[in-house]
Amino acid sequence: MVRGFLTKLGRGESEAIALALEMKADLVLLDDCKARTIAEFMGLNVTGTVGVLREAYDKGAITELKPILDELIAKGFHLSDDVYNEVLKAGKGYRR
Repeated sequence: MVRGFLTKLGRGESEAIALALEMKADLVLLDDCKARTIAEFMGLNVTGTVGVLREAYDKGAITELKPILDELIAKGFHLSDDVYNEVLKAGKGYRR
């Protein structure tokens, strides 16, 4: 069953999920929507690039979210307007 799901993904996503399952990982980092759905279906906790950035901001490791998100988008990272605005709003603003 696992193999059937994973063949529908790219090699990197498939390997990340397989390794997370094998290692009984607490969290797997995935940005691909289909991969995230499959990983969650398999019982894995998932975050992505934006989740890592939000966590870094919340812990004070970075002081600004907006410029980093804007640069990612400018370089081709797909992020919906809704998620963009939600992350900034939940991050208590643009700067510490």
